[in-house]
Amino acid sequence: MSHHLFILSPSDTPLYSLTHYSTKPTPSISSPLSANLPTWSTSAFAGTLTALSGASSATHHTSGGSVRMGGGQDRHVIQMIANASLDVVEDIMKKDGAMYLKSVDRFNEWTVSAFITPGNTKFVLLHEGKNEDGIKGFFMEVWEVYVKAILNPFQTAHTPIRSPLFDAKVRVSAKKHL
Repeated sequence: MSHHLFILSPSDTPLYSLTHYSTKPTPSISSPLSANLPTWSTSAFAGTLTALSGASSATHHTSGGSVRMGGGQDRHVIQMIANASLDVVEDIMKKDGAMYLKSVDRFNEWTVSAFITPGNTKFVLLHEGKNEDGIKGFFMEVWEVYVKAILNPFQTAHTPIRSPLFDAKVRVSAKKHL
């Protein structure tokens, strides 16, 4: 199962992104996108269907078996889903004053969860499974690491975060919670 984190500035400029592959098995998709289309169209648009469904031919081998990966050629689809969900995130931000917005959007098997900091920085996470407590814990830890990173005098506000220490701490948190 894969998770994709995007940290965006208040002006929606990307500051950081992470793709994390969990060793947990991926739940099977009950109704693939091609099941709703006529058979003549599935062969002509096979590549598009694969990209839109989030499927990839690449697999990641772990000690527990192989896990499907959503990276590589599907990266543009992941980014499109995250960008499309920003409108929904901003609508919910106006109505609700909460920082953790839970699941705000869905596209095929991808669920989009969001977290908004008091400074209006958006944390957007695309995930396949349901893990509300783990995702909330992950967002809280990433927020703490983010605050420490932006307090660094060598980090300019609203610029990409390139700190290897920040990246390592976010990865540890992802491994712990996701």
